[in-house]
Amino acid sequence: MTATRLDVLGFGNAIVDVIARAEEDFLLAHGMRKGGMALVDEARAIEIYRAMGPGIEISGGSAANTTVGVAALGGRAGFVGKVREDELGAIFGHDIRAAGASFETPAAADGPETARCLIVVTPDGERTMNTFLGAAQDLSPADVDEATVAAAAVTYLEGYLWDPPAAKQAFLKAAAIAHGAGREVALTLSDAFCVDRFRAEFLDLVRSGTVDLLFANETELKALYETADFDDALVQLRRDARRAVVTRSEKGALAIAGEHTAEVGAEPVERVVDTTGAGDLFAAGYLYGHARGFDPAVSLRLGAVCAAEIISHLGARPETDLRALAAKAGLSL
Repeated sequence: MTATRLDVLGFGNAIVDVIARAEEDFLLAHGMRKGGMALVDEARAIEIYRAMGPGIEISGGSAANTTVGVAALGGRAGFVGKVREDELGAIFGHDIRAAGASFETPAAADGPETARCLIVVTPDGERTMNTFLGAAQDLSPADVDEATVAAAAVTYLEGYLWDPPAAKQAFLKAAAIAHGAGREVALTLSDAFCVDRFRAEFLDLVRSGTVDLLFANETELKALYETADFDDALVQLRRDARRAVVTRSEKGALAIAGEHTAEVGAEPVERVVDTTGAGDLFAAGYLYGHARGFDPAVSLRLGAVCAAEIISHLGARPETDLRALAAKAGLSL
């Protein structure tokens, strides 16, 4: 096996986030389901954007956020995702490279504009997302570089990528290349509504061994197994998955491998400002530790530290030195 050049290579939707605060009645007035992610067309995206109050624009996308988190911890990280040759596409490329991650996917010269996610944050810190996938849905197998995938310790794929057919094929091609090179493949379920759309296919990915490491939050896990009982879902997960990480908000998180379990509590935060990206950055901490051979309990703790930083401010990209926070928590990187 050749030496790795990357700890984590993320595959996902290349998106620029537009984040604004709003009251609960804004969600009702615009037919949004609180806490979820809805795919919208360009006309709906324009309508919501015009109705939103003042906000901030920052590059996002689930796997891209995770990739940036790995880089912020000092890991070797890369990202594969599609943008258009437009203003938002340039912003996305600049931001992810400036964060220390490699991004070499060629931009599209024509077609849909670069994707954007309109995020409404209510006073309790919960985020409701409306995503126009735009150019991101045109990611295809041609954008998968075999040498890059083969040189990554972990190829990390987001469940949102399962919506566009061509992106799905890129996902499967990357997984096959990774396994052919003796590497690992990780998948995040991304969203309970995403699970509802593709439950059977996600279960097949896990049961077939296409996915070596599954990430889910408690809601997504229950949706996957169509049960309201967390313990019941966990029993089924142990049966199906080689390894899995489950986050439970204020209840902490756990990692399982067969009958082995590691568990940590949530890191304390003074105030939850915005939960956007909490799962993404938790995955960044865990994947960094996993790729570097850390004990699962240490990787979980690192994930919790990263998630705590993200929910303390608006946006899904770190604003504080994650390595410094890890050291303060007694974790040696």
